[in-house]
Amino acid sequence: MGQYPLILLTVGTQLPFDRLVQIMDTIAPELPDTIFAQIGQGEYAPRNFEYCRMAPPDELAAKFRSASRIVSHAGTGSLLNARRYHKPIILFPRLASLGEHRNEHQLATCQQLNGMPGLTVAYNELDLRSLLTGTPAPATPELTFQPGSKLGREIANYIHQVDHD
Repeated sequence: MGQYPLILLTVGTQLPFDRLVQIMDTIAPELPDTIFAQIGQGEYAPRNFEYCRMAPPDELAAKFRSASRIVSHAGTGSLLNARRYHKPIILFPRLASLGEHRNEHQLATCQQLNGMPGLTVAYNELDLRSLLTGTPAPATPELTFQPGSKLGREIANYIHQVDHD
């Protein structure tokens, strides 16, 4: 890794997310940060940062620990790891309307969690560019939002348990 802070990009392990990887590849030359990505089995191969298709769990955990911030699909595993290692995270939801998932649950998750301390949401390239080129949100260890849905409450309760284990 270079001398600059590390941004960890992860798209999860179940589905490719070429749109997010391409957007990060476009933004990367504008950033002083080093980027490392776990890009899954997508077709797009980034040119402006180091990546792997699938990192072993211990290597991915080390990347989470060393990252200054995380950019991720709106997957619960990535969110929990960001909380576990007290890292600020930018969620970028997969959209079923673009064929990236089977339904819009990631969009609903982002709408439910947006504004939670240490978490921001980017819904498009402009949002992500703005968040990455601005000042990163400080990481905070506690969840302090009031989820309105059953899924939101269950996610919040689970994250609270992980934070206090």
